[in-house]
Amino acid sequence: MVAAKIGVFIACWYPLARIVLFGLTDRLGANPIEFITRSTGLWTLIFLCLTLAVTPLRRLTGFNALLRFRRMLGLYAFFYAVLHFTTYIWFDKWFDLAEVLKDIGKRPFITVGFAAFLLLIPLAATSPRAAARKLGRRWLTLHRSVYAIAILAILHFWWMKAGKHDLILPQIYGSIVIALLGWRVATWARGKLSRQETAGMRPTR
Repeated sequence: MVAAKIGVFIACWYPLARIVLFGLTDRLGANPIEFITRSTGLWTLIFLCLTLAVTPLRRLTGFNALLRFRRMLGLYAFFYAVLHFTTYIWFDKWFDLAEVLKDIGKRPFITVGFAAFLLLIPLAATSPRAAARKLGRRWLTLHRSVYAIAILAILHFWWMKAGKHDLILPQIYGSIVIALLGWRVATWARGKLSRQETAGMRPTR
């Protein structure tokens, strides 16, 4: 399992290594900033989907060791989100906070993207096991905000692509997120129904 974690850890660096390689070999295209922004944004969404997929895969396969990868994948989602936001605020806006705030207020896809990024920060900050122990049940409640983050990320991606009439990838990843969240809703509904049936079968005194 240690070898597997090391392998996943190294593999998670592939997107950044690809960007660096393309930069060194002059393959970032006519607009390098746009290439980096879109690449880091897409990989943020991919890692969010992978993080959300851990629990369904564990339940369906019975391979509980998958849980050991969830925190790592979530932190890489945050890592690429930081790169995505940094590319935007640095190379696109040159740290002009007035322009950034104007974009957040006037462009819906940036508004929801920024909201998703802000929600990711407390999840990354409380990812260590010590934080989970300290927060108790509040930790679980806080980390359920990943569902809202995934929805906001899809909206960000969808609205960004809608202006260019290129919705193939947003539709694919939107379907994945809907399936992952739908599985959770169905599991919760089945659990609630089962508890109600169990309570109804209890003998009355």
